[in-house]
Amino acid sequence: MISRRSFGRALGFGTGAAAVSLAGLGSAQTASAASGVPLGTPAAHTGFPRLKQVRAGLLDVGYAESGPAHGPVVICLHGWPYDIHSYVDVAPLLAEQGYRVVVPYLRGHGTTRFRSGRTFRNAQQSAIALDVIALMDALKIEKAVLAGFDWGSRTADIVAALWPERCKALVSVSGYLVTNREANLNPLAAKAEYAWWYQYYFATERGRLAMQDKDLRRDLTRLVWDTVSPTWDFDDATFERTAAGFDNPDYAAIVIHNYRWRLSLADGERRYDALEKRLAARPVIGVPTITLDAERDPFTAPGDGASYRDRFTGAYEHRTLAGIGHNVPQEAPAAFARAVIDADHLLGK
Repeated sequence: MISRRSFGRALGFGTGAAAVSLAGLGSAQTASAASGVPLGTPAAHTGFPRLKQVRAGLLDVGYAESGPAHGPVVICLHGWPYDIHSYVDVAPLLAEQGYRVVVPYLRGHGTTRFRSGRTFRNAQQSAIALDVIALMDALKIEKAVLAGFDWGSRTADIVAALWPERCKALVSVSGYLVTNREANLNPLAAKAEYAWWYQYYFATERGRLAMQDKDLRRDLTRLVWDTVSPTWDFDDATFERTAAGFDNPDYAAIVIHNYRWRLSLADGERRYDALEKRLAARPVIGVPTITLDAERDPFTAPGDGASYRDRFTGAYEHRTLAGIGHNVPQEAPAAFARAVIDADHLLGK
């Protein structure tokens, strides 16, 4: 295992701060600059040492892997408009702690491809969750810590709720994100609706065409990065590394279907009806969980996690990351890695 001194060097700050990161964040309910823990550490990595492909269910999944082959497994799941590079600094931190870290491209992203041209390009929530189960089966992973944000949080939540035997522990940014399509038919407050502008754009033909056009897609996704992570000082190269993952031939179809399906503007597939019925009942999650709220994320619900607390019935902690925006693992890799390690040991407390 890595020493605390080495962990500190990896994060870019001294031994004392590393000790605070490892010991302090585990018990803190609110992590902020005032606590002496530098959450938004500068990016130190630009890529992954190992990129692989594996046939899993409907997909040929592209994924990054770090750490020892026989270590306890952590599966890190990205969101939109992001890719595996959201975990480019988290993965080495966890690998140095002895974890086998698997970071897959979701369907429609990066090097992940559908195995058949006849498969419907479906992005409803249960289909994406089943992709994770298929990946675990293909890699012979019986159980893993699941960690995610945005689409990744939703997917990890679903696996933890419906297949708890496959989920050792959970880290979920923004808490309980299982989609309730009936509830989504109701209007929100104007400020909340404003933050979701791109969902409604994607409901139009203009939005679909914009996602198919590489230049328009780039401008749109860059705008989303800027607005949902207002304190993150990323450079053009950081964005471009991720934007390359949007050149997948199925990217536009998957993104458009995901958001239209959530708003009941597109149908899913009947084969997933039974799972969606279970999800509509808002099943509780009983696996050990740490939820993270990002203070500067416009999608963070008020109430410091109170709105979803009743959905988590097992060992549980909630943390708010002050000054951090939507892309939590890339903006605050030390805090995210700490949450994964702590969630893995919640039952031992």
